[in-house]
Amino acid sequence: MKKHFAFPKSSRRDLLRAGMYGVSVCAGSALRLGLFGQAAAAVAAQTGAEGKILVVLELSGGNDGLNTLVPYGDDAYYRLRPNIGIPKNELRKIDDHFGFSRGMAGFERLYKNGKLAIVHGCGYENPSFSHFTSMAYWHTAAPNSGEPYGWVGRLADAMAPSAPPNFLVNIGARQSLAVRSRKHVPVVFDDPNKFTQQAFYGEREVLDTAVEAGKVDNPSRRFLLDTARSAKDASALVQEAWAKYRSPVDYGIVGLDLPKVAALIEAGMPTHLYYTSYRNNAFDTHVFQNDTHKRLLTYASDAVAAFLTDLERIKRADDVVVMMFSEFGRRVPENVNLGTDHGAANLMFVVGNNVKGGHYGKVPSLTQLDPGDNLVYTTDFRRVYSTAISGWLGLRDNRELLNGQFEPFAMFA
Repeated sequence: MKKHFAFPKSSRRDLLRAGMYGVSVCAGSALRLGLFGQAAAAVAAQTGAEGKILVVLELSGGNDGLNTLVPYGDDAYYRLRPNIGIPKNELRKIDDHFGFSRGMAGFERLYKNGKLAIVHGCGYENPSFSHFTSMAYWHTAAPNSGEPYGWVGRLADAMAPSAPPNFLVNIGARQSLAVRSRKHVPVVFDDPNKFTQQAFYGEREVLDTAVEAGKVDNPSRRFLLDTARSAKDASALVQEAWAKYRSPVDYGIVGLDLPKVAALIEAGMPTHLYYTSYRNNAFDTHVFQNDTHKRLLTYASDAVAAFLTDLERIKRADDVVVMMFSEFGRRVPENVNLGTDHGAANLMFVVGNNVKGGHYGKVPSLTQLDPGDNLVYTTDFRRVYSTAISGWLGLRDNRELLNGQFEPFAMFA
């Protein structure tokens, strides 16, 4: 049964303001905003996160982990990839078995400085080879379940049950399922310069007028008017932060929206959870993979390394951890088009000053593949989520949040 609310003390003008501010803000996409009214200090006090921030970076399309961190010490790699296997002398070797793709100078530096953790064999039971389905599993941390809320959204609910404003930010063309929350309404934007309310011309005057609720007894009306004010304030905060952001740090050709995250952190946004992505299935490398893949990895590596440098500049590097994933890996043997097809187990990366760099998880075998010639997963990806949630953000009991018990890695100093 649908619930219908009456607003006996609301004027038509009030409801127009509230409805348009509270539903969406558009720059070619919907922007959903939470209630705004508590200070950043109050957010930190409620969450106990002590200023800690988690940034989740999604590499959409299914990144080929084997050509990202090449197991050059295993002859099986070159037998299975006679044409697209990257020669040993073209790698950035980090030990006597593994080497990064040649363009990943940023990751090589982070690893050798002890700031990059590599988690091997990440996946789940009964893997899906559909981009949409597998990504939904990663977004919800609930494979084969139909879970309606995202794991980052549920994390926000657990960390801050009263849903303070601007706690959760999603930078992208549209809201990710990962940030869908029962209590929080995430700030979602793409271009900060166009982060404004979408409306017809005749509605513009109403929307541009500040919403002053005054004393309102009706809770539904109060909610709508507070949401309207929140939307106006949040969009102003994002625009102001971006307008003031000036950084000498070179993020390379593709910044992956990480400069926007840095701008909000520098401006003091009370956000603890950021979600962004390398968009448009960029890593779906079925045909002539090597040159394209190397270029994509170079962009991603440059951007992440630059982000850490930028955080050092604003003296927030000790407060931030970046976690990277892709919805699946690629099949181990190359295909006839000199590319790779959808696979299963893959690498995850965790980056930050407080990360204990190195290898985590069991390296999957290249000779004991599943019937589809895929790597057999050795690490449930939710162990890495659990590591970030408990080890970094301090939420020790996350069994309900992740729908199970997943032992975290001892990854943080």
